[in-house]
Amino acid sequence: MRPYIAIFALFAAPVAAQALSFTPQATDSCLVNSGHEGDKSACIGLSAVECMATPDGQTTIGMGFCLDAELAYWDDMLNSGYQALRSTMQASDAGLPTHLAIQAEQLRDMQRAWITFRDARCSYEASLWQGGTGASPAFLGCMMTVTAQQALYLMGIYSGEG
Repeated sequence: MRPYIAIFALFAAPVAAQALSFTPQATDSCLVNSGHEGDKSACIGLSAVECMATPDGQTTIGMGFCLDAELAYWDDMLNSGYQALRSTMQASDAGLPTHLAIQAEQLRDMQRAWITFRDARCSYEASLWQGGTGASPAFLGCMMTVTAQQALYLMGIYSGEG
């Protein structure tokens, strides 16, 4: 279980009884159709919105399920993109003098700082609900959006679009 989701785990049990299902098809299609230089940020949240359009997806628990499912999609993409980019940066740093071989290290430091920023930003977003039922979907929606933006950023650098 992702550590930042642990506080919302109490919502997970009732979801199993509902007829919720998530498919990333809308997001996948959008990413493919946006082409090499298209605005991929428009794809963020499409599958979660589709999931939430179902009757069970309109509940607070359903929204949490849908948002968390798309968050997991983007988190996987982010981790894959980060690993690929880090390998590329390590290869690029190889053989360079120490003072120039900094890309992989700087990428790692940037990503660590970004995680701290993401967690703080999304905790703040949830706090705006002052403990209300919207806090969980607000937190997960923020996590999904910010994670997707970072995944697209890293993938853009890796593919030469960034």
